[in-house]
Amino acid sequence: MIKSDVLVLGGGPGGYLAAERAAQGGKKVTLIEKRALGGTCLNEGCIPSKALLNSGKLYEHAKDSAAFGVVAEHVTIDHARVIARKDKVVKTLVSGVGATMQAHGVRVVMAEGIIKGKTADGFVVEAGNEEYAGEKLILACGSVPVVPPIPGLREGVESGFVMTNREVLDRKELPKHLVVIGGGVIGLELASYFNMVDVPVTVIEMLDKIAGPTEKEVSAALLKEYKKRGIDFKLGCAVTSVGTDRVMYKEDDAEKEVRCDAVLCCIGRRAFTQNLGIENLGVYMERGAVVTDDHMQTNIAGVYAVGDVNGKIMLAHTAYREAEVAVNHILGKKDFMRYNAIPSVIYTNPEIAGVGETEESARAKGMEVRSVKASMKMSGRYLAEVEKGDGFCKLVIDTRKNCLVGCHMIGSYTSEMIYGAALMIEKQMPIEQIKELVFPHPTVSEVIREALFL
Repeated sequence: MIKSDVLVLGGGPGGYLAAERAAQGGKKVTLIEKRALGGTCLNEGCIPSKALLNSGKLYEHAKDSAAFGVVAEHVTIDHARVIARKDKVVKTLVSGVGATMQAHGVRVVMAEGIIKGKTADGFVVEAGNEEYAGEKLILACGSVPVVPPIPGLREGVESGFVMTNREVLDRKELPKHLVVIGGGVIGLELASYFNMVDVPVTVIEMLDKIAGPTEKEVSAALLKEYKKRGIDFKLGCAVTSVGTDRVMYKEDDAEKEVRCDAVLCCIGRRAFTQNLGIENLGVYMERGAVVTDDHMQTNIAGVYAVGDVNGKIMLAHTAYREAEVAVNHILGKKDFMRYNAIPSVIYTNPEIAGVGETEESARAKGMEVRSVKASMKMSGRYLAEVEKGDGFCKLVIDTRKNCLVGCHMIGSYTSEMIYGAALMIEKQMPIEQIKELVFPHPTVSEVIREALFL
C-alpha cells in the first residue's frame, strides 16, 4: 500500500491542476491517469482542434489575401502536415504537464484506477497491480462522447465511417463530403475547419438553432455567416439511421438522406463514471454525474469531484477553477465555486464568446435588464483587419444594480477579450466605473466600452 495525503483520479485539466496546487500546499500527492496526461482537452479536444483551426484560418487568409494587397497563387492545404503539426503541439504540452508534475513532486501512475473503497489507510484506488491510499480523494475522471442508439451509428464507429472528436483529429486524409451530427461547440468548430479547407460539410441538428445555449442573436449571426460560406445546415432534423455511405434524417415528417464518405458524431458528452468503483464509496450521482457542493465536495466527506465528471459546465477552465476550490477546501482555505461568470468560446471563424446572462435568461430569473449592441466596426482595428466581417458586441445590464450581468460577442479576438467582461461581472462593477476604465487603442476590446455609451 502506497500512501499519500491526496489521491487524484484523472490527469486532465482538473486533475493535473489539483495535483499541482495540492503539492504546492505541502501535500503528498499521487495522480493516476490511464491514457495520457492532459486528458481529453489536451490530447483530443481543446488544443488539437485549435491547431487545426489555426491552419484553416491561415489557408483561408492566404486565399483571400488579395483584398489586403497580398497576392498568393496556387495556395493549397496539406492536411497530413496539419495533423503532424498538431501532434507536435500536443506532444510538447503533454511533456510540459509531466515536467510540472515532476517539479512539484507529484507521483504519477500511468494505469487505469479502480476505487476499492475506504479503509483505515484512507480512500483506496487500485492501479497497475498496486494499491494507493489517500486521506483525500479528488475525482477528475472527465467525460466521454455520447453515442446514442441510432441504428447503424455504433457499427459506423467500428468501421471508421463514423468518427468522434478522438478519431477525426487523427485522420490524415480530408473527406470528400463530411456530415456532422450535432451543431454544438465541438461540431461547429470541426465543421468550421473542414469548411475552411474546402470540404463540403452538412450539419444536422435537432434544435432550430446552432451553438446550444449561445445568445440567440450571436447564434443567428454565426449561422448566417456559415451559410454564406457554404455549410449546409439541416436544423430541426433528427438523424434516424446511418448507412455505409449516407445519413438518413427526418425533416418535417419526411424521411431524407445525405450521401457522404465520413460522419462526425458530436451529439454531446457525458460524465465518465462507469466501471470506476465509485459506487464502492456510496458517492451520490444524478443522471450519471457526481453531485458536489460549492466546495466541490461530494456527499462523502473527503471525496471531491472536479471537471466534466460533475456534469456542471464541461469546460477546461471551469475544471481549473473547481480544482483550486477543492484543494483550497482540503488546505483549510476559505473558497467556494461560483458559476455566474464562466466564459464560453466557440473558436470558429469568426469566433463567438459569451459570459453571464442573456437577456432571456436574466428576465427568466426576475432581473430587470436592458441590452445594448455595438457593431465591431466601431473598432478601428477590427475595420482595418477584417474585410467582410459583421460582428457585434451585446451587453446585458442589470438596471436595478446598474452593473453588467452578460456580454455576448461575435468577431475577431473575442476569445481573448471575454475575460475582461467576466471580471466586470464577477466583481459586479458599476457601469460608471467600467466607463472610467482606459482601454488600449486601437483594439477590438474597445467595442465593450463603446457599447456602454449607447
